[in-house]
Amino acid sequence: MILAGDLGGTKSNLGLFDVQKGKLVRVADKRYATSDHSGLEEIASDFLNGASTKITAASFGIAGPVVDNRVQATNFPWVVDGSSLAKHLHLDRVHLVNDVEAAAYGIGVLEPSELETIHAGVAAPKSTRIVIAAGTGLGEGVLFWDGQRHFPMATEAGHADFAPNTAQQADLWKFLKARHEFVSTEIILSGGGFQRVHEFLNPSLKHPGFDTGIPDPAPEITRMGLSGECPTCAATLDLWVEIYGSEAGNLALRTVARGGIYVAGGIAVKVLPRIRSGKFTAAVKHKEKLESFLSEIPIHVVLNEECPLLGAAFVAWQKI
Repeated sequence: MILAGDLGGTKSNLGLFDVQKGKLVRVADKRYATSDHSGLEEIASDFLNGASTKITAASFGIAGPVVDNRVQATNFPWVVDGSSLAKHLHLDRVHLVNDVEAAAYGIGVLEPSELETIHAGVAAPKSTRIVIAAGTGLGEGVLFWDGQRHFPMATEAGHADFAPNTAQQADLWKFLKARHEFVSTEIILSGGGFQRVHEFLNPSLKHPGFDTGIPDPAPEITRMGLSGECPTCAATLDLWVEIYGSEAGNLALRTVARGGIYVAGGIAVKVLPRIRSGKFTAAVKHKEKLESFLSEIPIHVVLNEECPLLGAAFVAWQKI
C-alpha cells in the first residue's frame, strides 16, 4: 500500500493508494488544514491511525526546494526530512519531491477528461512541456523529453522578479514595490495576489477580510468577479489572468516548450471561465518576435486539483 501526500500552505492532502491492473487506485484520503498542525508526522499518524494495511512505500510533494531529501517549506513553517519520516513510518526510504514536480508526474496518469484544452496549437508530443500552478504560492516546473519519456524538473521560478509588460502592469509593480521589498511573480500569482491587485485597481473599495485576512478575501473577489456584481473584482480577474498567461509564455520561451503548457493548481479551476475567455492565451503569445511560435504551443488546464497527490503516489510506486 502506498502513502502519498500533497503538502501546501493552505491544505495538506494525504491518500492511500493500491496498484490494481497496472493503475493507481485511491482507497482512502483526507484533507488537513496545514496551519492547524505542527508537521507531517502529526497528520500522517492521524491519517494512519487504525489502518489495517501495512504501508510499503511513501512519497510526498511539498511546496519548497528539495535538497538531500529534505524540505524547508516556503509558505508554511514545516521542515520535512525524508530520513526522519522514513523512521516514523517504518520504511527504508520516503521520497520527497517539489509539489509542482509531483504535479508534473501526476499529469502523466490523468484521464483525458481531467484536462481541458483551451488552445489546441500543434501537437509535439516528444518535446518539452511546462507546468505552471498558482495556489497559495506559484509553482513552475519543466518536463524534459529524454528520448523515452517526459522527465520532470522542479524550479523555484515563482520567486523570480515580476516582469511587467504593459503600462498598467508597470504601475502595478510600482504600487507593490512601495509596499514590499521584493516584487516576485508569486506576490501576484497566488491566492493573496487577488487582494493586492484589487487594492491597486481601487484602493477605496474593501471587501470582508481585506484588513484581517479572515475570511480569506480571494474566494469572494473571485465569486463577485465571475458574476460581474463587482466591476473592480471583474477587472482584478482580468488583470490577474493576463499576468498569469504572460508568465506562462515567459516560461515557455525559456524552455522552448513545444510540447505544451499545463496550467495546474487550485486557482485555475476556480477562475476557469476567465482563462477560457482568451485573455490567458493572448498573453501567452504576446512576446517579441516569437508570437507565431508561441501560437503553436497547446495549452491545457488540469481539472483534477488532486493531480499532485496522484503524482506523489506515482513517484512512490515507480520508486523514482
